[in-house]
Amino acid sequence: MNKIKILVGMSVAIFMLSQCKEGGPGDITSDPEAVLNETPYELAIGTFPEPEFNGNELTVEGVRLGKMLFYEKMMSQDNSISCGSCHKQENGFSDPDRLSEGVGGSLGKRQAMAIFNTAWHTNEFFWDGRSHLLRDQSLKPIQDELEMKETLEGVITKLQEEQIYLDQFTRAFGDESITSERMSLALEQFMNSIVSNQSKYDAFLAGSASLTDSEERGRVLFFAEYNPSLPEVSGADCAHCHGGNNFDNNRYMNNGLDVLADQTDIGREEVTENPQDKAKFKVTSLRNIELTAPYMHDGRFETLEEVVDHYNENIRVSPTVDPALEYTTQTGLMLTDQDQTDLVAFLKTLTDETLATDERYADHD
Repeated sequence: MNKIKILVGMSVAIFMLSQCKEGGPGDITSDPEAVLNETPYELAIGTFPEPEFNGNELTVEGVRLGKMLFYEKMMSQDNSISCGSCHKQENGFSDPDRLSEGVGGSLGKRQAMAIFNTAWHTNEFFWDGRSHLLRDQSLKPIQDELEMKETLEGVITKLQEEQIYLDQFTRAFGDESITSERMSLALEQFMNSIVSNQSKYDAFLAGSASLTDSEERGRVLFFAEYNPSLPEVSGADCAHCHGGNNFDNNRYMNNGLDVLADQTDIGREEVTENPQDKAKFKVTSLRNIELTAPYMHDGRFETLEEVVDHYNENIRVSPTVDPALEYTTQTGLMLTDQDQTDLVAFLKTLTDETLATDERYADHD
């Protein structure tokens, strides 16, 4: 009798495992009676303003489907990489490599951007802003020859063969129909669910944490404006470009990386065809900057110290460089070694330690 019980138990276990997609959402199993579930997803926005979702409000099942797709390697031609392969949670959903490796070993053209707080981005997506909404952006890496190198039709065909996806599309959208539009909406929902607002600096603002002396000096430098006439009170003027809740400014700017002759990547100009946008790129958030090295659109800087040094005395002037940055070139920011150390110390207070380990965003439930 005991042997029979053991065999039955093993059979049930094997069956249950067979219903669970390896590398997928963990405890999500096939359900022939799956139905639409429009339970809203509760977004922990903290002190951030209410975001606009452009008609794609977050639901529990929509976010869950987006998460499944985000970590699904069938989205690539040879089933080898997923969105999560280049946007790693432990790195603030960015890539620690300067350029991400795609199908067949090909390398992307720019450094993979970090994914968090996307619900508050209001100025397009990608470094050059070529996608209007996040849902538009979500499908482009799938079709990019240097990235996932797949077709949308090819992905849909693969997903249709998995009952777990037919069921989850039903839960999220009401029926088993798998379309590229639904994939994009689900991916957008998951990425918009990734919120980062639990840094030491957030705790400091809430009165529940204190900054060290070095961090406090760095904070003052960060927010103080550059003033060549009064060097003793002149600051690093970082908030000029990195302000607000998300430490960005929803603009595209030339931050003085190269002189005109060296601007081989024309950035925003490629989208707008406006010469005034040459070498301008999306200003990214400084939240989690400690996790998201390397830095800049091409990943040229490996450390925060290199970044600070660039702004301190290495701004390259060209016709489209930001005027405020060009203004600093008359003397440089005049930051001492200690100033730079303190500034980096403050930047590290923007790290949200919970982001890298939050199970809501991990590749399993």
